[in-house]
Amino acid sequence: MSKKEQPERAGSDSAGTPQPGTAPRTRSSSSTSRSRRRRRSDGSAAAELKGRRFGRVLVKLGKLTREEVHEALAIQKRRAQKGERNKVGEILQELGKITEQDVLQVLAGQIGLDFIELDPDSIDEALIEHLPAETARTYQIVPVAFDSERRAITIAMKSADNYRAVDDLRLLMGFKVNAVVAPPSAVEAAIERLYGSTTQAGSSMLDVMAALEDSDTLAALEGRGESIDLEQLAAASEDNKVVKLLNLVLLQAIKDKASDIHFEPFEEEFRMRYRIDGVLYEMVPPPPHLALPIVSRIKVMANLDIAERRLPQDGRIELTVNRNPIDLRISVLPTMYGESVVMRVLDRSNVELAIDRVGLRDDELGTMNELIRRPNGVVLITGPTGSGKTTTLYAALSALNEPDTKILTAEDPVEYDIDGLVQCQVNTDQELTFARLLRSFLRQDPDTILVGEIRDLETAQIAIQAALTGHLVFSTLHTNDAPSTVLRMIDLGVESFLITATVEAIVAQRLVRRICLKCKQQYTPSESELMELELRPEDVVGQSFFRGAGCESCNGSGYKGRLALFEIMTMDDALRELIMKQASTALLRTECRKRGMRTLRESGLLSIFDGRTTIDEVLRETISEE
Repeated sequence: MSKKEQPERAGSDSAGTPQPGTAPRTRSSSSTSRSRRRRRSDGSAAAELKGRRFGRVLVKLGKLTREEVHEALAIQKRRAQKGERNKVGEILQELGKITEQDVLQVLAGQIGLDFIELDPDSIDEALIEHLPAETARTYQIVPVAFDSERRAITIAMKSADNYRAVDDLRLLMGFKVNAVVAPPSAVEAAIERLYGSTTQAGSSMLDVMAALEDSDTLAALEGRGESIDLEQLAAASEDNKVVKLLNLVLLQAIKDKASDIHFEPFEEEFRMRYRIDGVLYEMVPPPPHLALPIVSRIKVMANLDIAERRLPQDGRIELTVNRNPIDLRISVLPTMYGESVVMRVLDRSNVELAIDRVGLRDDELGTMNELIRRPNGVVLITGPTGSGKTTTLYAALSALNEPDTKILTAEDPVEYDIDGLVQCQVNTDQELTFARLLRSFLRQDPDTILVGEIRDLETAQIAIQAALTGHLVFSTLHTNDAPSTVLRMIDLGVESFLITATVEAIVAQRLVRRICLKCKQQYTPSESELMELELRPEDVVGQSFFRGAGCESCNGSGYKGRLALFEIMTMDDALRELIMKQASTALLRTECRKRGMRTLRESGLLSIFDGRTTIDEVLRETISEE
């Protein structure tokens, strides 16, 4: 690579080219080249191209004349009249006027970035110290320069539309990031030369942790004393090795589709665990003295107060990995031995926000589609924390998200930003509660309302009032199953007649792990396993049972992904009469089953027979209804 060569090439290509709206210049080619070189050297040349239209940038760079650009625009207009959509760059490539590399250069110029001819062999291998292999491969970037005085790194990336990654890198790496665009093949070759295989030494967690053991910056922070120098703490949080370790942890968690990352301090150790498919897995623990620097680094990234170590704090980190928006919700909790941190990973690309993709069976899908399109009433989704209630609600709202429907949501927190929904964040510090938001919602002329959770009588009463005045209300409750939700609402203080007048359906759900398709194998369950399901061998004649043997794809667990089990209780006159008479939960459950309600355990049995999950998973997440 030679970044100095680009100004000369760009200057000579554009020498003598008439600029739009001006007369041709008579200045010599060498003079023009020197002018171009001066502008490029002070960093203003890319800025000159920023925001200009595609064709104008081509003319500015000397790649085409105005006449050639106008010819392409005329072709584009003719094709548009026929219903064909082509970009100007595509048309010019068809005509042989420009190359794919020219397109990359123009796109880079449009957002104010330089384009360079990258020579993979000329990059200093010492630069990999500042950019770990996992980060380089994830973002498809390569380091080309580092300024230690300004703490600034220059990275080359394959495409101009990846420029948003620069903000992520500034956050992850803790220093200034300057970006340039280079040919994709050159970037790929540079990554391969600098980092080699995916297990390149120096980028693994074990190697980073070993290096941290000898860090002078961190040595002074050992112990749990309250009198830690804040300047030392801030310096430790910016330590290059701490930054590298935390980046590896985050990127590995996103790659493995973890839903949570736990950092837990104990007296003799500092544990690190991922939650994948609902199950916690312990990772290689960092040295105990890294607790303070790692927690402080997380606080810095989430804009939290690193000096405050005695009160809980909540924050948020926004990233874009592989062009997918990812939110990290940070919860910091003071404990006996330091601060415990849990990072909730909200990866929208890993969530199916469509009602027909959440795991409903055909008959359940028909029932849900009918329920969510009722003109008014309350539909409740119930289950413990982490059972997928929010995903189901978002899927329902996505199905209703049309231009003729106004949807308002009150959430704590807003987990996914969805176009078309008016989403509001609960803020207890400002006394902006669910109940207060709901009161305001009723003056906003909504058709459908989502209440993140009914936690108290006031919220329940306003939700019921909204349903009584012609709105469809979705909300969640923490209950064990659908019939017990009625008792929970009565326990909150809601009158029985209001429940019967407004509640249209209650949907309970659980998440169970799905058998890994790559190591799935058939087996015969033991009699004791069947007994736990309250089945006899003669009850399962002709049925097949499956489990995962464990493979590299599923990290030896035998499971990959999760699926939902549903229990849908729809209200009718007979059930409303029982609720008015304050019938027991057991009686309500019996009557629901007579009316065809499939319990969570029965839904789990069907998934076992379908070969989608295992006996152990269903036993873990459901209870017998007898």
